[in-house]
Amino acid sequence: MSENQLEKPVHFFDRPNVEVETLPFGEGVPVGIEQVYNPKVGIGGAYAGWGVAVDNQSLPRRLEERLGEEITRSEVGSLDELGFYSRHHLPDLSPQEHLDLEVEVGAKLLQKAVAANGWQPEEVEGVLIGISSPVCGDYLERICQKAGISPKALKVSVHKACDGSVGSLQLALNPFLALPAKINIAEELFGKKVLVGGIEGLSRFLFKSRDVNALQLFGNGAGVIGIIPGETMQFLTGATREAYDEEGVLQVKMTYPHSRESMLEVTQVNPFHLRVAGLMHEPEGDAPIAMAGMMGMVKLFIRNGVQVVVEVYRAYRELMEKLGQPGKQLAVAIAHHANYKINKLKEKQIQGAGISVNFPWLLHDFGNVSAASNMIAFLRYLPNLRPGDHILFDGFGAGTYYDSLTVALP
Repeated sequence: MSENQLEKPVHFFDRPNVEVETLPFGEGVPVGIEQVYNPKVGIGGAYAGWGVAVDNQSLPRRLEERLGEEITRSEVGSLDELGFYSRHHLPDLSPQEHLDLEVEVGAKLLQKAVAANGWQPEEVEGVLIGISSPVCGDYLERICQKAGISPKALKVSVHKACDGSVGSLQLALNPFLALPAKINIAEELFGKKVLVGGIEGLSRFLFKSRDVNALQLFGNGAGVIGIIPGETMQFLTGATREAYDEEGVLQVKMTYPHSRESMLEVTQVNPFHLRVAGLMHEPEGDAPIAMAGMMGMVKLFIRNGVQVVVEVYRAYRELMEKLGQPGKQLAVAIAHHANYKINKLKEKQIQGAGISVNFPWLLHDFGNVSAASNMIAFLRYLPNLRPGDHILFDGFGAGTYYDSLTVALP
């Protein structure tokens, strides 16, 4: 890691701009939310973590308490080297408490994201949220209602594991993206006030897991940004890809409806709610997740992931040539934070393909938060962005799903 990446960050709850409160579930669940706004580009949002922050030193003891057995030193990963110093975990709550907690957190986050942009909730006309394992089938509708967003706002739930938020952003911006739906989402939302993000209660999803790797890497997190497609964020180039995980390298239980007859299904839940659901290779029995080792993850994500990024970047270069800006460079790449080693290897292969762009590592204090990671990373980098900057978003997740796109700021 670079010198900056080796410096251990302040705990998320201790950051100066994070508002922390304790919600009355179990013995009390702390939740912190930070708002970010860059007036130069007119984009803002909010991101959150909830639950006890478990650092790498205390993690083995917590795992033993959860599993009810001792774990060996070899079972504990070198988590500092994987880019994670802590993650947010929950105590054992009842199903109703989990539901109420996540609805409360989700609604608060939407409200904070709306306020960061200087909007009112009733002005929002679209909400697209990536959720790997929703706590209930109508979660997005519940948090929108509680946040004061109009029931007629278009709501899109995207279940593509860690790719969910970038998949949501692609749907909101890319008018060329074909989905078996009755509307073109990007055309429908063009010029409107839209919220895009990821909300991941992974501690709840994984609480009864016996997978030591998953319990170390994942935690709760959420991030939502506010954009006006075509105004504050303009689509340039993009691609999406599905490649089924035949070998079951990363198996995930689907907690959302899916026929299992095709990879990506789009369902019109009601006139104002679409569900985009990705097929997962599911683990046997009741296990929520089953992960292979590091080499399995590399094999799963690197090859197709690099191909998609290269495809999008080449289209970007061609577009810049047509627009008379052949020297224009990407300001930054906002990639899903799978783990530091995977991301650096992917970055190395992308650079080997002739693409020079900065892939900053920005989520030391969250762990892998799946679909939330891209939006938290974007919000953390947002103060550095300037008018006219071009950005690469790179999402990838279990299933396997890939979304990559380049965008322009005004």
